[in-house]
Amino acid sequence: MPSTAEHSNRTPFFDRPWVRWAGVGLVVVLMIVVPLMLPEFANQTIARIGVFAVAVLGLNVVMGYTGQVSLGQIFFVGVGAYATAFGVNADWNILLVFLFACALPSVLGLLVALAAARLGGLAIAMVTIALPLIGVPLAKRLSDFTGGSQGTSARFSDAPEWTGLYDDQWQLYIVFLIGGITFLLTRNLVRGKYGRAFAIVKGNEAVAGSMGVSPYRYKVLAFTIASLIGGVSGFLYMVVVQYTSPETMSFGHSIELLASMVIGGAGSIVGSILGGIWYVLVPQITNLIDPNITAVLQGAILLIVLFILPGGLVSLPRLWRRRRRDGDSPRGRGATGAVERTDAAASVTGSSTVGDALGAPPGAPPPSQP
Repeated sequence: MPSTAEHSNRTPFFDRPWVRWAGVGLVVVLMIVVPLMLPEFANQTIARIGVFAVAVLGLNVVMGYTGQVSLGQIFFVGVGAYATAFGVNADWNILLVFLFACALPSVLGLLVALAAARLGGLAIAMVTIALPLIGVPLAKRLSDFTGGSQGTSARFSDAPEWTGLYDDQWQLYIVFLIGGITFLLTRNLVRGKYGRAFAIVKGNEAVAGSMGVSPYRYKVLAFTIASLIGGVSGFLYMVVVQYTSPETMSFGHSIELLASMVIGGAGSIVGSILGGIWYVLVPQITNLIDPNITAVLQGAILLIVLFILPGGLVSLPRLWRRRRRDGDSPRGRGATGAVERTDAAASVTGSSTVGDALGAPPGAPPPSQP
């Protein structure tokens, strides 16, 4: 039997527990120190990245992890922003404002999911496309609550005097705190029982039903959670921008969110952060090159990245390690194929583990679908 020291030596460096905890500690320290060191524009840019990283995360829950088509995530971001502005302008307690900004999109998402989750393919895509298409004119008509075409503002995130911080620093800390908690909770969700159920539903709904995992129930749950996360993003949007209008929930922005998720990496927590970076920085870069061909440049960059990295930017380290391994060994290509076959076999056998985790006793026949 190998000793503990020998086993530790075989463990990849970045997979060792102390390395992971050290990495977490470093990230926390950077989140505390960075806002104090950067100029205002940099803090505002990072804050906006955090806002849309949360929006991409919500889209990832329903599309990346559960495999359902959703083209209306930006609608829930806009609803969360409007709910925040309404609560602030009505002088509500800020905690109540946050809860309202999360609850209203969640309820709307639940109602949409109950009607659309039994659909699939183009049918559910059409339902979700309708959300921003309906939301924009609706926001213009409900001018008493939304400010109509002119939009509405809500200034509530100025730094308190006792903090000694500038507004941009205070707002970035709020984004770090709420966004960080959202990412942590979502990570725990997708790595637990519900995440495994989402993966089964995404893989094959018929198999999921035979294992006692209701596809309808988990699709509704995923869509509702995605809507809630969209509301969190809308609240953070008002923290940073302090203004919203019908343009916030336009269909074009929804497509940009979808592209950002694909570019960052579907079904990945880190990919959601990379998607937020893409959403904010790439338009700024293309505008600097030539504002007249911004859309063309963004489309070209999108195609190039997807051609080189079909799995998104998050797959870059894996691709680099694979090519390095292939370069070191003359039989690397065959070894890579063996690894892929092993991974595929592991994913198949993993389904039984999922069944056990969802409550099926070992060796028992598959339960009937609830």
